[in-house]
Formats: sequence, structure tokens, C-alpha cells
Amino acid sequence: MARATTTVRRIRRHAGEVVFLRVAGPDGPENRARIHTTPGPRWFAPQRPIRRVHGDASMFIGGLAALLLQSLHPLAMAAVAAHSGYRGDPWGRLHRTSTFLAVTTFGTSADAEAAVARVREVHGRIRGRTADGVPYRADDPELLTWVHIAEADCFLRAHQRYGRRPLDSAGCDAYLADTARVARALGAEQPPESVQELSLLMARYRPGLRPTAASRDTARFLLTDPPLPGAARWPYALLAAAAVDLLPPWARAAVAADASVAARIPPVAARAGGHAVTRAIRWALPPSPPLPPPSG
Repeated sequence: MARATTTVRRIRRHAGEVVFLRVAGPDGPENRARIHTTPGPRWFAPQRPIRRVHGDASMFIGGLAALLLQSLHPLAMAAVAAHSGYRGDPWGRLHRTSTFLAVTTFGTSADAEAAVARVREVHGRIRGRTADGVPYRADDPELLTWVHIAEADCFLRAHQRYGRRPLDSAGCDAYLADTARVARALGAEQPPESVQELSLLMARYRPGLRPTAASRDTARFLLTDPPLPGAARWPYALLAAAAVDLLPPWARAAVAADASVAARIPPVAARAGGHAVTRAIRWALPPSPPLPPPSG
């Protein structure tokens, strides 16, 4: 029995390591240590809810759900499809996104400001038109706000369902107030600072959200045919099913046709799989290094 238990733990740890390295990249462990241990003031104090949410393994599910939800905005999806290189270098894009979240949440204020400046510079160069001829620009505050609320909604949903220490109602509002600081720095206008504000803003965007050829292609790419080695496919399948189940019902229906197996797994099984994969990732990750003493 002890040998079997040890084998199961080893398999789970390996699966968690595979998923972590795919999301964070080969430099993920080194980046993690550097972000946490570099001395200097931070945007967010250690006890802030954003640190609890963004430091939890539930982010792996929330992040995938956010990509699916964001893709339902036709202008945002057109910009991603034309300029992000998600097909040519999907993991590179994911590595950059996860590093940005880590730096702005846990890194020094100077590093957070530099990361935001780099993103704003890239956004400033992205212009184009959809297949229907509608113009877009990546630094449009409306688009930036949509991308932000899709992330905040999915990250918070994932944490409340799969996080080690879910937040109370006041903590949920405080989390959104924390994330609003980053969103404003990126150029979003009036990002929500409470669950009620998030719900109202999501309802305002809802009439303009719909599946497109590009969003369907994204769903198939992310959920049906991700470029993964065999060892990563089964933990990723659990993560994908949990991410689809996490979406609001209307969004889940919008991606269901292109979600293959992930959309057909019953909710109870999807949630059991989500808990299993987040536990595996937690086992695979060492504790975060302690922050250096405050310097100002």
C-alpha cells in the first residue's frame, strides 16, 4: 500500500511539474525566485487578496477559462488572431502573460511599472480591421477593460471553486479593487472594484459577445488539439474540462461546439478533475520564497 501511495504521488507530482513548465516556461522556477526575492517596495502588501488568488494553483484553470471568455469579443479576438502569434508560439505567449501577472502581483514596484510600460508600448503598435472591416486598436480602453474583466471574473471564479483558501465576500471585492490598479495602469477605464460592479460591467458587454470563426478556431486549438507531449495531455484534459465548466452558461454554450471532449464531461467529473489537477500542481511547486523586508 505504501509503495502504491508513493507511486501515485510521484505521478501526480510529475503531472503538476509538466503543467507548470508549460504555463510558466523553462525559466519559470528562476523567474519565480527572482520576482519574489528582489528587494524593494511592492504594489501590493503580502496580505492583499490579489496575492492569495494569483499565487494559487487555481490560476491555471482560471487562465484557460479567461482565454476562452476573452475570445468571444470579436474585436479582441481579431487582434489576438492577427498579432499575438498564439498559433506559432502559443507557449511563449502564455509564458509572457503568466510572467506579467507574477511581476505585477509579487514583484517590485519598479519591475511592475516596467512590465506595464512594455505592454503598453506593444499595444500602441497594434492596429487592424476585422474580416468585416471594423477597425480595432489594442490600446482601446473598451477592449482593455473587456480583457481585464474577463480575466478578473475567471480568476476569481476559479479561486472560489478550486483555491486552497477561498475569499469571503469582502475579500472578493478587495481582490477586484487590487486588480483594478493594474488595469488602470494598462489603460482600462473605470475597471470594477467590487463583485457588483463586475457583474454590471459584464452585463454591459454581453450583447456584443459572440462566437466567430476566429474564436472557434481558438477553442479548438486550446481544447481539442493543443501542442502538447503525451505526458501532459491527460492533466491538461482535466484542466480544460474544468475551465469550460467554469464559464458562465452562455459562454460555455458558445464554445461547446468546439470544445470536443472538454465540453461533454459532466460538471461533477469536470470539477473533480479540476480539484485533482490543482492539487497536483500544488504538490509540484515549492513554497514561494519569502519576500525581503520592506524597504520603504
